[in-house]
Amino acid sequence: MKKFLLVVSSVLLAALIFSGCNKGEKVKTVAILTPYLSSTTTKQMADILETGIKAKNWNSTTVDTKNDFAALASRMEDLVTSKVDAIVIISADPSQIADQIKAADAAGIPVFGCDSGFIDGITVNATSDNYQMSELITKFLFEKMNNAGNLVILTHRPHPGIFKRNEKLDEILARTPNIKVVTEQHVDVPNPIDNARTAMENILLANPAADAITGVWCAWDEAAIGAVQAINDAGRKGIIVTGIDGNAQAKEYIDQGSALIGTIEQNFAGMADIVIDQLDQYFKGVKLARGDKYAPATLYQK
Repeated sequence: MKKFLLVVSSVLLAALIFSGCNKGEKVKTVAILTPYLSSTTTKQMADILETGIKAKNWNSTTVDTKNDFAALASRMEDLVTSKVDAIVIISADPSQIADQIKAADAAGIPVFGCDSGFIDGITVNATSDNYQMSELITKFLFEKMNNAGNLVILTHRPHPGIFKRNEKLDEILARTPNIKVVTEQHVDVPNPIDNARTAMENILLANPAADAITGVWCAWDEAAIGAVQAINDAGRKGIIVTGIDGNAQAKEYIDQGSALIGTIEQNFAGMADIVIDQLDQYFKGVKLARGDKYAPATLYQK
């Protein structure tokens, strides 16, 4: 009987110790950083991440540096010093904060990307296959142009995903000699819709002939929306536009039969979910395979 009571007491003591450890366990803090929170899709991912983090009973903090990469680097240094448990960067070029990412990694703080690039120091980057998306939308646009005509390009190459989209576009253009590039214009962020509309207005003024522009390849939907608004305001016909992202306004324009004829619908919710899942596994002690993880994307057309 004494032996039985001793065993029971030992089990109860172990349970109490375990319970006490759980109660005293530090709540994880995940920091979310982005230079582009004004972007519709970036905000969508940030919101989903915040909701997912809350559901896991972790703490979160979100930092928007409003297109300022120097500030992004500085804030990342602050987070490493404050010893957060993990950092997520959304829609940011990691090469511009490479030193800070390596410092975080060296300090044992994992850095996850959400629609960002992958470089040394990042644990996992959740994104779409930008080469595949670009190939899909570029071939779609070129087929609608009958593989001939005059092309305008609206882009933002500093974004790592967009840079890959442009690389694939350049590759396909090299194989399509009857499509001539009228101009490639950089579209600033924040306010990409307004900036793209202004750029397209100037391009239309510089190319007034009815057949001067056949198609407009836009690296993402907000640039495409701005281009369509400029085309509508100018009353120009016969110009078709494509984008990438699948945001709600772009899909509405496509459904209405506007100049915007197609987009690639990215799974931004899926990207954020991948990051939450990878964070959860990391906090549980699972050794993660470093690299990109892709959420599937599909063509959206009327």
